[in-house]
This record gives sequence, structure tokens and C-alpha cells, in this order.
Amino acid sequence: MTLQIKNLSYSYKNSDPILSNLSINIQKGEFVSLIGKSGCGKSTLFKLITGLLHPDSGEILIGNKKATIGTFGYMPQRDLLLPWRTVLENLMLVAEIRKDSGFTKDTARTWLKKVGLSDWETAFPSELSGGMKQRVAFLRTILMGSDILLLDEPFGALDSFTKREMQSWLLSIWKELDKTILFITHDIEEAIILSDKIMIFHQQHFLEELRISLPRPREVEMVHSTKIQEYRKELEKRISNG
Repeated sequence: MTLQIKNLSYSYKNSDPILSNLSINIQKGEFVSLIGKSGCGKSTLFKLITGLLHPDSGEILIGNKKATIGTFGYMPQRDLLLPWRTVLENLMLVAEIRKDSGFTKDTARTWLKKVGLSDWETAFPSELSGGMKQRVAFLRTILMGSDILLLDEPFGALDSFTKREMQSWLLSIWKELDKTILFITHDIEEAIILSDKIMIFHQQHFLEELRISLPRPREVEMVHSTKIQEYRKELEKRISNG
């Protein structure tokens, strides 16, 4: 279903509006990245969408119905895995929260195999690399059953090599998931490689959209191509002029 954000405004207490009359339409199955300077409202928008904050005005709709808490899958930059639980036990939180989902250990093991973590099901988070932790956290997010995923800089804390691996992994699994993804990043090339369109946030409370007309499937090695570097220059110009 289409995600519609209509005339959304929000101010923190005793401050100027951080979002003002913001409107966005996102189609089912789109991969949309949000970029912009720090403090321009990207993470605030995610908190509003998930219901962690309440807007001063405006509305958030799924199709033509008001969005409710639990409609979205939300993954922050930190993995938030429970350190006292193994990888498999962390995934089994899905069954504990979605009691009628039919989610079983066999289901969890099937997904661990798909992402190359079968041999790590009994490992604790402290035994995993940063990229492995993010895979488990991402799996837990998507298995909650939401059709729309909000990913807030999920690869921001990773080194550049691991980040490229995770981008490639996300591109490969997204084709199978048929999910709508909103993705916050400060990495311009990451946004270009992953996205169907990029929303550019500005401090003056207006928004620009840039559609990325690169064919799919995409490979992270494309980052060195002339077309991607052209997109990068255009985005840098728009961000700096905003």
C-alpha cells in the first residue's frame, strides 16, 4: 500500500519547527533514501511515523487509513540485540511478540541459512562481527511482518568494507522480500546505489526529490561508474544549496 505523509509538522518543546507541512508519497515496493544535513528532521520523521512522537498537525496514512503503532518495522543504527540471548533466541522474539504468527525455530533457521548465519545460531551477540549483528537485527525487523521498513542508518557504524558487503546483501534480499523501505543515510553513494528515489531534507523545511534511473539489479561495484558520480555531484550541490 502507498505510504502518504500529508502536511506533517512537528516542533520540540520551546523550539522552532523541525518539520513544517511535510508531504511525501511512497509507493508499495519502493526503496526510498532520506538524506540531508544533521538536525534537519530525518530521524524525527521516523519517530513520528512509528508513533514514538505525535505530530503537531498533519497525518500519516497507509493507503487511505490512518497508520497505527506496530504498522511499521523500525531498525535504528544500533542493533539492539539482547546480549543474554543467542542469535536464534533473539529471532524467536518474533514468536513471542506475534503470538499468532506461526513463527517457529525451523522458520528462524531457514532465514538464518538464507543470510549465511546458520553456523552462528547458538552464538551470543558479543561473539558476532558488526555486520553479522546487523543481519540478525534486520532479520528480526522484517520477520515482524510489517510491509514497510524504516531503517535509520543501519550501516552507519560499520567500516567501509563491511558496509559495502551489507549493501550488497540488502540489495539481494530486498528483491525477495517485496517490502517498502525508507532508509536514512549520510552516505550519498549508498543512497544512490540502493534507492529508487532520494528525498533531500533541508533546514528550511522543504523537501526535494531525485529519482534514480539506474537499472536493476544493481551491484555495489557500480559506485565507481560515471553515472553514479554524476548523481553524487548533483546531490552534493542540492544539499549544500539547501
